[in-house]
Amino acid sequence: MDIISKLPENIANQIAAGEVIQRPSSVVKEMMENSIDAGADNIEVNIKDSGKTYIQVIDNGVGMSPNDVLMSVERHATSKIKKAEDLFLINTMGFRGEAMSSISAIAHVEILSNQKEDELGTKTIMEWSNFISQEEFNCKKGTSIKIKNLFYNVPARRNFLKSDKIEKKHIIEEFKRVALAYPTIKLKLIFNHVSYFNLNVSNLRQRIVNIIGSKSNEKLVPIAEETSLIKIDGFVGKPEISKINRGEQYFFVNGRFIKNYYLSHAIRKAFKNLISEKHHPSFFIYLIIDPSKIDINIHPTKTEIKFEDEKAIYSIIHACIKKSLGQYNIAPSIDFDIETAFEIPSFKEGHTISEPKIKLDKNYNPFEVKENPKESLSFLSDLDGLQTEIDNLKIDNKDYNLFQIKKTYIIAKSNEGIIIINQERAHNRIIYERFINYNQLSHISQKLLFPSKFDLNSDESLLLSEMKKELFNLGFEISINKNQLEVSSVPLECINENIEELFKMILVFNENMESLDKNINHNICKAMSKKLCIKNGRELKIEEMNDIFNQLMKCDNSSIDPNGNITFINLEIKEIIKKFK
Repeated sequence: MDIISKLPENIANQIAAGEVIQRPSSVVKEMMENSIDAGADNIEVNIKDSGKTYIQVIDNGVGMSPNDVLMSVERHATSKIKKAEDLFLINTMGFRGEAMSSISAIAHVEILSNQKEDELGTKTIMEWSNFISQEEFNCKKGTSIKIKNLFYNVPARRNFLKSDKIEKKHIIEEFKRVALAYPTIKLKLIFNHVSYFNLNVSNLRQRIVNIIGSKSNEKLVPIAEETSLIKIDGFVGKPEISKINRGEQYFFVNGRFIKNYYLSHAIRKAFKNLISEKHHPSFFIYLIIDPSKIDINIHPTKTEIKFEDEKAIYSIIHACIKKSLGQYNIAPSIDFDIETAFEIPSFKEGHTISEPKIKLDKNYNPFEVKENPKESLSFLSDLDGLQTEIDNLKIDNKDYNLFQIKKTYIIAKSNEGIIIINQERAHNRIIYERFINYNQLSHISQKLLFPSKFDLNSDESLLLSEMKKELFNLGFEISINKNQLEVSSVPLECINENIEELFKMILVFNENMESLDKNINHNICKAMSKKLCIKNGRELKIEEMNDIFNQLMKCDNSSIDPNGNITFINLEIKEIIKKFK
């Protein structure tokens, strides 16, 4: 009996839609890219309920004929390619012919389109891949597409969407990627009738500044280089605006945003010794390359690209950024003006490569156990120098149960043996629990004599707006106006802290949008405790050690810090006795 059958077209479209349309931001991305391919120089995006119930993209592109509108929602229908060879000569944003068919399979779609040579346009309505109606309609030149009730017929997918604020952040990020790639296009983004971005036509530098903040203008270092393989333009941020996260790292290839960790490493390497290992440089890199030397048909989202000669591109990017950092006196430099072109290094014809030689120790025996006179203290091998410090312990501390070693560990006597406490992790836990147990009635807030003010980018402004209630409950009073944060009150514990650095830490701990809903208060407290806690490397007084020990033992979860690292270890007397047998 035959059991294999062909799926109905509407079900097949829903399955395909799962790859292309993952969330409302995917719809915004695909429709904006279609507008760009249509030659639009003015695009407006309207969003309601973070795209779950309403998305509209309006452009002034070439428009579509009535037949093209119907064809646009068919699977694998496209105007971008005609034959297989065209896949390696792609200069457009779209080419797969999957976006509109995927969208129409999982939403209600209304398309208004009018070509410049036509007096009237058309209004077309589709539902669940089914044609409902098409009629002549008086509308503006270009195309307007409304997407309503996204995933209305796929309840499982709709239930997996995140909260409105998280979906909103994803939409903003997709909008920013398009905006950064095309500064010569006027773009507008509106959420629930409130304008969020209104970007006029500008040069690239001004577009970047308009998106990430006005103070960034003087912190951008231009880069430019052209070789026979690739042309590079863009900007990198100076070391002082490096981030703990990778939020301001953008690669574009032929106008398309891509993710490429290998090429990102070239930039990171160029900043070596200029920023700490925990920070990441900001960059906005634009690559122009022959389409025949790349393959973008890797993934439906088209954010992955295969390069024909990725290693050479890596070297060029690295050298280009090193050159710019040197020319702007940010890094030590040689005289780059002597040579204006880069040569891709290669071996000359006939060059002989010698085989690497490996030295072996033929007498090495992995099973041989050598005696170690210090083995009695091997269980404390991670606390280098412990024995010396114990031997040198002064008699002045004889009345105390606590002492410190390596300015990192607090040693305490217990009935069962000894306790070794990591002072930074322990204090981190103490402060975290203090803040996490605060509420609006119990916190002690201190008014600042002079409010602290500093600029934010659009993402930071949105994120802090979502955290206002939690920040207030902890003792902060803040206001945000045109991407500028003003802090007028802080918790008493923060009165002597650098307020701007504290808020940067709070933003970093809340950068993971997917966990923002449930863990926002937890993340704020983690950031504050990390910033305020006593660090390893600080010598403590006996009173401070006693205070840390006593408060740690009172914590609800004293054994680990807020990041899950152990705060202390307990060495029982029987374990110590075993070491001396």
